[in-house]
Amino acid sequence: MAKDKTTYSCTECGASSPRWMGKCPGCGAWNTLIESVADTGAAGKNRFGSALAQGLAPASEVTPLSQIEAVDVQRHPTGQEELDRVLGGGMVEGGVVLIGGDPGIGKSTLLLQAVDALQRAGMDTLYVTGEESGAQVALRSHRLGLLDSQVPVLAEIQLEKILGTLHARQPKVAIIDSIQTVYSDQLTSAPGSVAQVRECAAHLTRAAKASGTAIVLVGHVTKEGALAGPRVLEHMVDTVLYFEGDTHSSFRLIRAIKNRFGAVNEIGVFAMTEKGLKGVTNPSAIFLSQHSEPVPGSCVMVTLEGTRPMLVEIQALVDNGGPSPRRLSVGLERDRLAMLLAVLHRHAGVACMDQDVFVNAVGGVRISEPAADLAVMLSITSSLRGKALPKGFIAFGEVGLAGEVRPAPRGQERLKEAAKLGFSVAIVPKANLPKKTDPALKGLQVHGVERIEEAMQIVRGLD
Repeated sequence: MAKDKTTYSCTECGASSPRWMGKCPGCGAWNTLIESVADTGAAGKNRFGSALAQGLAPASEVTPLSQIEAVDVQRHPTGQEELDRVLGGGMVEGGVVLIGGDPGIGKSTLLLQAVDALQRAGMDTLYVTGEESGAQVALRSHRLGLLDSQVPVLAEIQLEKILGTLHARQPKVAIIDSIQTVYSDQLTSAPGSVAQVRECAAHLTRAAKASGTAIVLVGHVTKEGALAGPRVLEHMVDTVLYFEGDTHSSFRLIRAIKNRFGAVNEIGVFAMTEKGLKGVTNPSAIFLSQHSEPVPGSCVMVTLEGTRPMLVEIQALVDNGGPSPRRLSVGLERDRLAMLLAVLHRHAGVACMDQDVFVNAVGGVRISEPAADLAVMLSITSSLRGKALPKGFIAFGEVGLAGEVRPAPRGQERLKEAAKLGFSVAIVPKANLPKKTDPALKGLQVHGVERIEEAMQIVRGLD
């Protein structure tokens, strides 16, 4: 086979050029040509003109879907229950995981703990470090208390050498820390460039599918918090995980943005300790402030993250704002806050036009589901009135523009979580009322409402 050569292709129309040009010769777009590799040999050619465009799995015959045997994937637990929850039960053979997060948030720490547990369980592993030396990785393992760790470490950033080691050792799990440091000799661009990241990830993904090795790619993030590099990287891998949380806090969250082998939006909660990251078994306790007495502007809701119901405290502060009042939300959608204030005024008679409104989800958690609407509106009303909601009070439900309260998915599980933690009063959508008496809800008085006005009347009756 002839030696691969460098070419440049357009990201808009796919046209290729033997050299870089400011203007695409095909579609005329500016600055759209990026470096790639083309194979000039007959064996590597296809209609796209690139060996890297070939399938990531060996070719097979066309088979009707009904004749294909559906086999459950085999999972390998990592020893970290919270990480296994996010992955869907553990590492999958041949699966490729992309994990990103802010610098210093704990990506390398968590993966080193996980790969050490897998190695101690008898699995062949490999830890490829491109950002640190082997001595630095060993120092971290001693700091984490991983004494006598037998995890093989390879300090290398050249793709061809990494692939050679993977082929020779055939590990079950391999960590690439990080994909931005890996480069291929076939490309002239620097490590971390769009072309290098894309091509190196494609080679590693193909190697994972061909050999059955589960590969975890550590990715850098931009200042906006998104994964650095081409967006095609997220489409190429099987699972995308994001590390969330404040580096100044001891708690960390891992959220599954994409998962072909499990639920998306599943989260795992960790606490950073001297011995590394430890899973938190009761995350609801993190997101609830410990008030000795109820305070105005505070309302607890039950949110659903993946398959896990969690109690989160919503806090609101309403203050005199003047001619240009501010609307600020942390952990919640800002545009939805403006909509809820309009619904609150129109259908419940609560006016905040001249007031500054600040809303915060305690603990740094981000809530994207609309089931937080009712709790947000009740906390705003509580702050405006200066009266606290009753002790042991929770609420959840989506509120529409017409003032109706819509049901939240899996309402029964939310109520059970609230009852388990000792809450006594709940306002929920009428459609989420328990169909029959449930012993798990003993001690929890549940009020069902169809409109936001009914919820306000019930709250006033509880004063």
